[in-house]
Order: sequence, then C-alpha cells, then structure tokens
Amino acid sequence: MSDVNNSPLRVAALVGSTRDGRFGPVVADWLKDRIVQRDDMEVDIVDLVETPLPTVMPAFGQQLPDEQMALLGAVTPRLAAADAFVIITPEYNHSYPAALKNAIDWHNPQWHAKPVAFVSYGGISGGLRAVEHLRPVLAEVHATTIRNTVSFHNYGDKFDPNGVPLDPECEVAVKALLDQLAWWGQALRAARAARPYTG
Repeated sequence: MSDVNNSPLRVAALVGSTRDGRFGPVVADWLKDRIVQRDDMEVDIVDLVETPLPTVMPAFGQQLPDEQMALLGAVTPRLAAADAFVIITPEYNHSYPAALKNAIDWHNPQWHAKPVAFVSYGGISGGLRAVEHLRPVLAEVHATTIRNTVSFHNYGDKFDPNGVPLDPECEVAVKALLDQLAWWGQALRAARAARPYTG
C-alpha cells in the first residue's frame, strides 16, 4: 500500500449555519473532539462565518473581483485537499441554510468521488429534512453521501453546559457514522489514486 493509502483521511467538516446565535459551533466542537481521538482521520473545521463566500456569481465570461477571489481562495483549497466531508447543518424551513448551498455551488470538482456524512440538528425532526434535501444536491456534484447520520432532535436541551450530549447513545451513533465515513473515504481515495475521476 502507498503512503497515501496509509495516511489519515483528511476530513473537512463544514459548519453550515451563519445566523447570529447559531448552535452549529457547539456541534462542530463535539464532532471535532470525536475525530481527533481516531488514528485514521484528521479534521479541518470550515466555518462559513469565518470563511464567507461570494454570494453573487459573475456574468458568463467575467471574472470575480480580487477581493471575491480571495474569499474563494480561503475555502476552495481546503475542500480540494479533503478526502471526505461532514456537513453540520440545522434545518431552516424544512431545508438547509442558504450559505451551505452557496458553498456547494461555488465548488464542483472538489466534491467529486468523495464521501459526505451529515450531522444535523433542529426541532422535532432533528434536521433530517435538511439532510434529505442535501443528498440529491451532492449527487449532482458527484459526491457520495453515506447512509448513517447523527441528528439532534430538539437540540436545545440535549447538551450539557460543556457542549457534551446528554444521551450516551450519541457516542454510539457518531462512532458508526465515522466508521462508515472512513470505509468510504479510504475506498474512494484508493480508487481516485488508481484512476482519476473524470466526472
């Protein structure tokens, strides 16, 4: 096996909410702690508040201004370097945040032949309707979404003051999610190395 196949998977975790008072960073910190405990993964938290992207696409044939290109330059290489993704999303009006759709739309080859897992939170649905809306969008950019998810229903009372879920089953669920992401991440990384994906 090559060094690439033996090295830890590079996981980019996108924090999809940009609203004031958002809960996403609490979930992201919890997830990051779980990933750094593993030997087979390393994580890069891509927070769309800290790394905002342009919201207006240029007209056909025109280039973005330099300051807009700089915004893309802070995110695009990080997505390109990732072997796998976790999307952390709330549910807004039965779907996912506009900032997250914008981040997907600005990128295409960066998603190709890479697995995506979901950690969602919301009211009674736990953000699962957002996840189901994301699956066909990511299929269009040639990503592979994995089956397992972690969802926090009525999330406001599900974490202690230190940002740790109160339900111990969350640890079981996140391990299953990360194990599945690792399988797909390793398999697809080896496949891309053996034969570049052309889309």
